[in-house]
Amino acid sequence: MTDAPTGTAVSTVDVTDPRGDRWGTRRFSLRGRVTLLAAACVAGAVALVSLGAYMIVSSNLYQQLDDNLLARAQAAVNSPPVQTQLEQVPGAFLASADLQIGQLNAYSNKLIYPQAGSPPPYGPQELAVATGESPQSLRTDLSTDTRVVALPSGHGEAMVLAQSMEPTKRTLNELAVVLFLVGGAGIVVAAGAGTAVARTGLRPVDRLTSAAERVAATGDLRPIPVSGDDELARLTQSFNTMLGTVAVSQERQRQLVADAGHELRTPLTSLRTNLELLLSASRPGARSLPEEDRADIEADIRGQLDELTQLIGDLVELARQDEPREQTERVELVEVVERALDRARRRAGDIEFEVDLQPWVLTGDNSSLERAVLNLLDNAVKFSPSGSRVRVTLRPLGDGTAVVEVADSGPGIAEEDLPKVFDRFYRSSEARTLPGSGLGLSIVKQAAERHGGAVYAMHAPEGGALLTIRLPGAPG
Repeated sequence: MTDAPTGTAVSTVDVTDPRGDRWGTRRFSLRGRVTLLAAACVAGAVALVSLGAYMIVSSNLYQQLDDNLLARAQAAVNSPPVQTQLEQVPGAFLASADLQIGQLNAYSNKLIYPQAGSPPPYGPQELAVATGESPQSLRTDLSTDTRVVALPSGHGEAMVLAQSMEPTKRTLNELAVVLFLVGGAGIVVAAGAGTAVARTGLRPVDRLTSAAERVAATGDLRPIPVSGDDELARLTQSFNTMLGTVAVSQERQRQLVADAGHELRTPLTSLRTNLELLLSASRPGARSLPEEDRADIEADIRGQLDELTQLIGDLVELARQDEPREQTERVELVEVVERALDRARRRAGDIEFEVDLQPWVLTGDNSSLERAVLNLLDNAVKFSPSGSRVRVTLRPLGDGTAVVEVADSGPGIAEEDLPKVFDRFYRSSEARTLPGSGLGLSIVKQAAERHGGAVYAMHAPEGGALLTIRLPGAPG
């Protein structure tokens, strides 16, 4: 591109790797990290063991060298002298072909040694032994790479022996090479074993990854085959459980949309027909509707709007209850039932409520439970004849749960309808002519299940329907 003020061409280089890593670097995969970790652990263990072995062997070899040198020096001191053609020398001179040996005289500072050999190195330490100032000396002479020992032999003399450390160092070097090769082979084997273990152990993770990518790309929620009973198998089972939950949730959403569309179609069609009649009658030249017909149409429109409003409100309530519950509170169930009764009485007309409430406490959502109880009360009022009674009971069962029972005085529920009354949009043949969205009892069921409870539909002793919410908790 060209810089605007100066016109200078400036080239740019994208240093971002196509996979998203800065500067073209990439992170190790989990399999690579497992392999690297296994190799690093083995390398560390091998290094520690090899170093320890090398140090122990080195210390032992040098100690053996010193012990052998001291023993031979002591034997040389104790050996009897031997007369040669020129002079008398220590007998050890005749058996010292593998080391350097000599006798140091402190007074003359002269060292005698075998003519066929070479003199051992000596210095102040050896002179101190010859004069008797030191009982012995043992040192390494760096200039000749030898180990030098001196022992007093009497009369101002000391026996000096020196042995090369080259054989010992050669042995240690060979040991170091062996340890390095063995350790390197061990690291390679460990890396290979780590790769194999990682590949085998992470195969379920690869399947999970492929499944997650498949779900993201296609929405396919089929479960993954599970093999074994280890932690990864449990992870796969948990993932399958999650997929099952998502599938159930999607199916419920699809069913809700389909049922809602079916329920909305009838009032919307009727509402559109009535509005078209009113609009047609209001056009210039059109025959006007009689006032009685107009009033009926307007009343029908208001009823349909009320039905739509209730249906939309119930759908919103169901959607709200499907959301995860973030906050809970202490719920006094008696207070919840009493608030619902206050609201139900205002629209119950001449229907009376027979109430028997015992204290019960649980943890949950006050508003959700109040809506559930109110729906039961409204349902009982809707099916109860004028002037009848609705019985409301809250009592513990003695097993850690309590029930809220609402019994009406209506016609009751047919046997074939009992298992279905809490289903969404289900309406029995007797209820089809009555107002309602078919979602009220479904909201009751959903609220109860969110609080760990259940709902039941039975026949009341009074002859009507008995609807029950069972909730866990404790006596208040």
